[in-house]
Amino acid sequence: MNKLTHFDDTGAAHMVDVGSKALTERLAIAEGYIELSHEALDMVVLGTHKKGDVLGVARIAGIMASKKTSELIPLCHSVSLSHVSIQFEPQTQQNSIHCVAKAKTVGQTGVEMEALLAVQMALITIYDMCKSIDKGMIISGVRLIEKSGGKSGVWSRISS
Repeated sequence: MNKLTHFDDTGAAHMVDVGSKALTERLAIAEGYIELSHEALDMVVLGTHKKGDVLGVARIAGIMASKKTSELIPLCHSVSLSHVSIQFEPQTQQNSIHCVAKAKTVGQTGVEMEALLAVQMALITIYDMCKSIDKGMIISGVRLIEKSGGKSGVWSRISS
């Protein structure tokens, strides 16, 4: 079993030292879904929700969250993000919205946590804005799809 990297030789938690690692281009892609009622989905898709542009607000919330990742996850490095994008794809047959977040940097550590947090915050924002219409929404399937860069190279859920 590999040594746990977030603990020192005495078992105390610490931030991993990445100072000697080379700067490399890093990318992470994450996804997730929110299931909502037909009524709520229609309001989001048609832009008729009384709270305004739900997906636009959710996109901004996800991007903002990605920039705050190190403040929310203990021992997570502060990463200078070069790009974050969030895309939504309404899936009317499933009464859901698919969210995909991509995070990029040139740095010494990856951006998986930033992409995952972006998806989750975007979906939670949709929930917050639509909860007056549908309290039974379900957020699910949040997961890493792909990562690249650094010593571990490329990883893809599809090819793994």
